[in-house]
Amino acid sequence: MSSVETKRIALLIDCDNVSHNSIEGVLEELAKYGMVNIRHAHGNWSSPNLGGWTEKLHPFAIRPMQQFAFTKGKNATDSAMIIDAMDLLYSKNVDAFALMTSDSDFTPLVLRLLESGLPVYGFGEKKTPTPFVDACSQFIYTENLVREDEEKQAAEGPKRPQKRTRNDLRSDTSLVRLLRTAAAQTTDVDGWSHLSKVGDYIRNNSSFSAINYGYKTLGDLVRASELFEISMRHGGTAMFIKDARRPIAELAAALDKA
Repeated sequence: MSSVETKRIALLIDCDNVSHNSIEGVLEELAKYGMVNIRHAHGNWSSPNLGGWTEKLHPFAIRPMQQFAFTKGKNATDSAMIIDAMDLLYSKNVDAFALMTSDSDFTPLVLRLLESGLPVYGFGEKKTPTPFVDACSQFIYTENLVREDEEKQAAEGPKRPQKRTRNDLRSDTSLVRLLRTAAAQTTDVDGWSHLSKVGDYIRNNSSFSAINYGYKTLGDLVRASELFEISMRHGGTAMFIKDARRPIAELAAALDKA
């Protein structure tokens, strides 16, 4: 199942390791991929530290999963969340998982879910270790999804990261390599690549998300980078891109004509 209407997503939240402030943005992001029919928030609900999460349970239809800390210094929430994920996996009632946590201990869980053929969308704070970020099908930093009321925004200014500039994007060698490789691997016979195929290639090979660079879509980021020529086709509904660098053979031909 791949359509937004039919894909069932299980969202599991590690409330001990991620802020409640971004939950609305997380759910809005997941709505692009399907219906979040399972929403489990794991934590010790007798702890005052989860007060912020308590206020989010009812408005967003999240089910609290109680886990007492039986031993001091041990995170029982992690084990309970892993067991929950495996129970859901074997129930075969979900088509994808979303893990909201900043804890790299869940990396083996991500790998196990991927082995079962299910995508895993990761959401965590910028302190999230790289192994967990890279393991996810797609990972978005929750700071980029925080919703603030207009009055607070006016008083303090928006806290979301500003869009990366053209120079910022082009100086990110990993990003440039990823985009150019994806375009090259999906090139049609005419030398152009359909952006949807480029996006599919990127999703299959990395945890990239344009949101982490301040852009809503891959297309917006590609336009801003100015790394590619752009052709809008099919009535302006389909974007095709081509590496703006001219191939050596093409340059040679141009010089011969000159």
